[in-house]
Amino acid sequence: MSARPTPAEDGAAPVPVTFAEIARRRAAGEPIVMVTAYDYPGAQVAEAAGVDIVLVGDSGAMTVLGYDSTVPVTVDEMLMLTKAVRRGMTVPLLVADLPFGSYEVSDEQAIRTALRFVKEAGADAVKIERGGTSVDRARALVAAGIPVMGHVGLTPQTAATLGGYRSQGRTADDAARVCHEAIELQDAGCFALVFEAIPSAATTAMRPYLRVPVIGIGAGPDVDGQVLVFHDLLGIYGGPTARFVKRYAHLRGEMIDAVAAYAGEVRARQYPGPEHGYGMPDAEAERLRVLLADSGR
Repeated sequence: MSARPTPAEDGAAPVPVTFAEIARRRAAGEPIVMVTAYDYPGAQVAEAAGVDIVLVGDSGAMTVLGYDSTVPVTVDEMLMLTKAVRRGMTVPLLVADLPFGSYEVSDEQAIRTALRFVKEAGADAVKIERGGTSVDRARALVAAGIPVMGHVGLTPQTAATLGGYRSQGRTADDAARVCHEAIELQDAGCFALVFEAIPSAATTAMRPYLRVPVIGIGAGPDVDGQVLVFHDLLGIYGGPTARFVKRYAHLRGEMIDAVAAYAGEVRARQYPGPEHGYGMPDAEAERLRVLLADSGR
């Protein structure tokens, strides 16, 4: 199966990426491409570009909804974003972040929340952060038939307890802690893991202990795939970016220039032009003037 399925010669539709395909790609050493998306157009772009996994990340709290962190975003807001992404694509595997506070209290809460993302929004899987009690949550979700992606290293939902948005695993003891969390999530049944902001050497040291795909974001090249935030890689988001971000475009500047050009043409009465309007037969226009005059309006 191709990472970028294309219609067969007989006109068959592209084949959706499956969990089995993600596992096969790891076993074959074929890099896995993951990107975030938060709306219908973004999902269409991700699918057209041929990515393997689309994550509706809680990073949308900042990039789309304007919060100052991922913490405030609600379940209903994340469901809205996930539904929009689902409508925009069919091929990539769709993973949704469970927002902070929606799964930590109990297994029952986690299952109830995750089921909403699967049933209402059409997510293929959910993602949760950290080890510790999240391992129990992951085990319960998997037992309930809900695929789970784990997330270790820098976990934005609890960044305050980690000393802020900073890399994790920079000492041997801290890296060993991250590795143990990853192994526990793997053993709980997670089909894949995200490693965020972990030194490359630490990632390499952990690799022999992991058998599920590892998707890196600031974790170096020795992983099974990479993920970046849609608005970061396209240069749309105007806020600060992490060291690991590479901008493949600078669309924010182009967007500002385009809107400014539109505003300038409106103020100069250059837009709209004749080509942007709709015609009306002269006879009908004259008849309309008569009708309006007769009515006194």
